[in-house]
Amino acid sequence: MGWVTTWWCEHAWLGGDTVAERVAISVADGTITSIEVDVAAPPSSRRLEGVVVPGLANAHSHAFHRALRSRTQRDRGSFWTWRDLMYRAAGRLDPDGYRRLSAAVYAEMALAGITSVGEFHYLHHDVGGRSYADPNEMGLALIAGAADAGIRLTLLDTCYLSAGVDGAPLAPGPQQRFGDGSGDRWAERVEGLHRRVSGDRVVVGAALHSVRGVPLEHMPAVVEWAARHDAPLHVHSSEQTAEVDQCLAVHGATPTALLRDAGVLGPRTTAVHATHLTDEDLADLDRTATGVCFCPTTERDLGDGIGPAAQLLGGRGLFSLGSDSHAVVDVFEEARATELDERLARRERGIIAAERLLSAATYDGQQALGWVDAGALRVGARADLVAVDLNSVRTAGGGATVENVVFAATAADVTDVVVDGRVVVADRRHLAVGDVGGALAESISALMEDANA
Repeated sequence: MGWVTTWWCEHAWLGGDTVAERVAISVADGTITSIEVDVAAPPSSRRLEGVVVPGLANAHSHAFHRALRSRTQRDRGSFWTWRDLMYRAAGRLDPDGYRRLSAAVYAEMALAGITSVGEFHYLHHDVGGRSYADPNEMGLALIAGAADAGIRLTLLDTCYLSAGVDGAPLAPGPQQRFGDGSGDRWAERVEGLHRRVSGDRVVVGAALHSVRGVPLEHMPAVVEWAARHDAPLHVHSSEQTAEVDQCLAVHGATPTALLRDAGVLGPRTTAVHATHLTDEDLADLDRTATGVCFCPTTERDLGDGIGPAAQLLGGRGLFSLGSDSHAVVDVFEEARATELDERLARRERGIIAAERLLSAATYDGQQALGWVDAGALRVGARADLVAVDLNSVRTAGGGATVENVVFAATAADVTDVVVDGRVVVADRRHLAVGDVGGALAESISALMEDANA
């Protein structure tokens, strides 16, 4: 056994609907080795105030979308006008800029208590679709950015081949950077990346962009690669009613049904958004134990709609959360929005329990990203500890309860973050990056200069 540290937590959520007091968590080589409840602080232990929860997981991220925050609120833009600006930003990134931007974005996530991120990565090639000398250079930039920020990365390398459900080719311009030409060529490129970088802090997973982005005949290559490596497989699905209508018009099936028939659904698969589902879609997701990832702050920002959270949470698949376009980076907000959106849609309260929402933000998210030993404070799990302030202007008076964490706390209330036993954030300061706001401003300004002129 290597180095050992004991963290004494004023309060800690060990699962269920209650919070334990005076909890000592011992950690060796990044793994929890013992947990004692209602004990005095052991000599030389390190103290964490507030409520300590497991590391949060951001199961769906597009790092470069962070540069669009606030810019897309002008002129009452729709999802499609938002996408136009996103393409313009995508056309400007290079590997060095992507590393700097992703490091800053992932550091923002660390400050918010996120210990693992699933990066839905499709910005693969140089301008015009030309391959870099290393065809995975942009993916390696993201991996380096996560290492700089001190969090784990699941690189969901995304197959993106077409511009519409009808298989239209990628448009000239930034879209050309996304495509590998075929599912087989995508698999060949990703296999090379997998052999180089998979390890203790990085998982290489797979993604199908959507039924718009991958023609049916190319899906098997992605599905087979993910199955061969027992890797997570994610896919955008049923985010927009227009996508569902187009899929019905071209294939006579909903996106979920099309993915079902292509063999995409299953317990390693996560359908991202899953907003507009039929009863048959819900049954297919449940029968196959397919997970879903809701991104409520993005879905409301883009006017996508409200998905059937309660039905999906009652199913057999994982229910994870993501910040997607990073309208905000706050998994507590994603969790409570899942319940609050249901309240608006149903005009009733108390539909989803706070502890289930916190489990989605922690355990389910980590599992969906392939971190099967993370997401809970228990012996044998990765030592991810996130301390939440109980005395902020938001949480003061609410007590050490799960409800206070889920329904009152924000990312700003995270004070300390430990990832795999290593301190990444202390007293609200990122130890490696330091001035995260400055790093974000610098990298975004460099990217977006003239991008929305």
